[in-house]
Amino acid sequence: MIKELLNARRLLCPLPVIRTQDKVKLLAIGDQLEVVCTDPGVMQDIPAWCRINGHTVLETRSDDGEYTIVLQVGA
Repeated sequence: MIKELLNARRLLCPLPVIRTQDKVKLLAIGDQLEVVCTDPGVMQDIPAWCRINGHTVLETRSDDGEYTIVLQVGA
């Protein structure tokens, strides 16, 4: 299992989701991706994208204007 980090700071919707999608395409099932953003909309957008595409959100957190989502790549 690989753990990757995606820096999507200072990107506005829909770019964080698009960058997440592009990165997930390079990963294998079971790998984890941590996405760090400054757009609060990702707290709804990325989990919705994960549900549609079969990925699992493992953790969400926000701290000092940064929003982090950790997901596990599904089938």
